[in-house]
Amino acid sequence: MTLSTSPSLSEKGDVVHLEDGKPAIEGLYNPHIDVSGIDERALMRKVDMRTVPWLSFLYLLCFLDRTSIGNAKLYNMEASLGITDNQYLVCLTIFFFSYALFEVPSNIVLKRLRPSVWLSVLMVLWGVMMTVQGLVHNYSGLLVMRFMLGAFEAGLFPGVTYYLSCWYKRSEFGIRAAIFFSAATISGAFGGLLAVGIAKMAGIGGKPAWSWIFIIEGLITIAAGAVSYWIIVDFPDNATFLTEAERTVVIRRLQGDAQFSAAGEKMQWRHITKALTEWKTYIAMIVYAGVDMPLYAFALFLPSIINQLGYSATNANLLTVPVYALACVSTCVVGFLADRYGNRGMFNFVLLSTAGVGYIILIVSRNAALSYFAVFLAACGIYPCIPNTVAWMSNNSEGTYKRSVALAMVISWGNLQGAVSSNVYRANQKPWYPLGHGLVLMYIGTGIIATVTFIFLLKRENARRDRGERDEIIEGREGGFEVNGRFASVEDAKREKGDEWSGYRYTL
Repeated sequence: MTLSTSPSLSEKGDVVHLEDGKPAIEGLYNPHIDVSGIDERALMRKVDMRTVPWLSFLYLLCFLDRTSIGNAKLYNMEASLGITDNQYLVCLTIFFFSYALFEVPSNIVLKRLRPSVWLSVLMVLWGVMMTVQGLVHNYSGLLVMRFMLGAFEAGLFPGVTYYLSCWYKRSEFGIRAAIFFSAATISGAFGGLLAVGIAKMAGIGGKPAWSWIFIIEGLITIAAGAVSYWIIVDFPDNATFLTEAERTVVIRRLQGDAQFSAAGEKMQWRHITKALTEWKTYIAMIVYAGVDMPLYAFALFLPSIINQLGYSATNANLLTVPVYALACVSTCVVGFLADRYGNRGMFNFVLLSTAGVGYIILIVSRNAALSYFAVFLAACGIYPCIPNTVAWMSNNSEGTYKRSVALAMVISWGNLQGAVSSNVYRANQKPWYPLGHGLVLMYIGTGIIATVTFIFLLKRENARRDRGERDEIIEGREGGFEVNGRFASVEDAKREKGDEWSGYRYTL
């Protein structure tokens, strides 16, 4: 499949003419570049190989580092540091405050700097925090390290999800986001195996097993961050691994997918203000919170839940592996299907309902085998919902700065719910944890309600645009309403209004 500079490349664009008399599209990126010899499929495979695998590996390390404290706890970390169960929960909680606080600023910095620089620096710094976490001797030391770990990890997930949205069309983004996020499920499985292996180092250098879990994983992260500078590629308009013609094709594909800002956008506060005040952002925040709190509750306490069902620390860690393996498959399958068939909101509804069934079983069950089956249902419902919700929001937000801030706000608010999830599984409620499971189920119910509301409002807005109620006044053309704005051309309307342009249709 090849692309050309024909007028069909621009959706509802105005034809203008170059000095040589050949037609081009107003606003078309690099109209003077001939891209007729570029194979689009081969080009996107090339982009895939340079972006998705390494970023997925980095997120594996990120999620492994933040949740490994759950594995370390099973190897007498609390007794070694002399901390109570409440103090342990505070250490889990404080991570999410710094994590949520720095996500929006980090995404703004990412857009201003190069991803290869900013993401690499963040990784090295949180790797250092992770390593030092294994050297602490008391509660205050662990508390400070968890806060700093959250601050430096904050930029990776929202940064990469935004970054990937700058490379792929809306119908392609979901599977990439799913593959990227599936690293979290792999880290859950790998974390249990790794913890079992590292625990055998207990006593070396006078350090206990839990200490070595933090140290080894931190050193791996530092090494990965150091080499990331040479591996991570930057945004499409300045990616050095592509030729000028290839960069042109990538950006024109995005322009043809109603991503009008793909060719570049200047930093203006009105873009950020729009993200901060738009209704879509806040409904998506509720949807994401309904998924993210259950995610963290699941990831942080799954080893303990299985442990309290009667399994040893080692067996509990090992029994998490098949749960996460199935969640990984589910995440990738849903990402593929949602890209292919759309209806991301309906996928969310089905997934959240599945997770809800899992937690209902966990609440009523008093049988270890049945409860273990329920965690499979919960994992298959919760994990695919995360990248699907992120893709859903990304699909419905146009403008590079606006999308960057909106995604960061959604993810930040969801991650703040991790502070709640860190405190719902109390030691005095084991082994069945009715309060924890009940609160998770409440969040899932909230996510279902918000999902249905989002679908309804997006569908209603699309219908208004179909009826012409959102049409702008374009000079030289009939129709339109003054309240929707007056513009010199369709291109100006697209550029100024982004996803509020009358020709833009939201993804349901």
